[in-house]
Amino acid sequence: MANLSLTKKKSIAEEAYVELEKLYGKQEMTLNYSNAWELLVGGILGAQTTDEQVNRVTAVLFKKYPNIEDFANSSFENMMQEINSIGLYRNKAKALIGSAQKILKDFDGKIPTERKALMSLPGVGPKVASLVRGDYYGIPAIVVDTHCGRISQLLGLSNSQNPTIIEKDLMKILPEETWINWGHYLVLHGRKYCKARCRNCLACPLNDCCHYANKKSIQKKITEAKEQQLEDGCF
Repeated sequence: MANLSLTKKKSIAEEAYVELEKLYGKQEMTLNYSNAWELLVGGILGAQTTDEQVNRVTAVLFKKYPNIEDFANSSFENMMQEINSIGLYRNKAKALIGSAQKILKDFDGKIPTERKALMSLPGVGPKVASLVRGDYYGIPAIVVDTHCGRISQLLGLSNSQNPTIIEKDLMKILPEETWINWGHYLVLHGRKYCKARCRNCLACPLNDCCHYANKKSIQKKITEAKEQQLEDGCF
């Protein structure tokens, strides 16, 4: 694991962010929503599920259940039936109903902005709380999903496997104004270059600053690939 100084980590993060911004520019949330509640629903449904799958479900769900009260009054069986095309639908149905009921009871029907309050809702952990705070309320927050966590580790910015600790590590390194985009950028980068099962270090625009890509063993493989005139590969 990387054991880099804070100064070195900040240097890596700064260089990486500049490259990511060039690559991906201004990003918008890929979940479809029109208010804070709908984004919260999308976040809860998104666990181990793609945004595309969530959007297909919510396109129907939000028409049948247009407000929080409708979710709160739904039966467990009906909610399960509405979302049974996605993974973990039983737990998610329970979380949606429970969150709606708690918001109506404890927060006067309004989606809270505080992290602790958001995480008191069923089905809401650090990732979903940061999602709502950052992408809806514009409060600086880092969404640490599998892509963000994995690539932040490879860059050398965190040694932890725990998303909460990774988030805290990144908050010490990244300027606040970059927090929201950092999560979005690494999702895109993870899909295009740095996949879990295939790290395409040869083509990756971050390989100059990436701690993993600059390991001697990886550099040797990159050199060999270039000598063979390969354009991509898994490292």
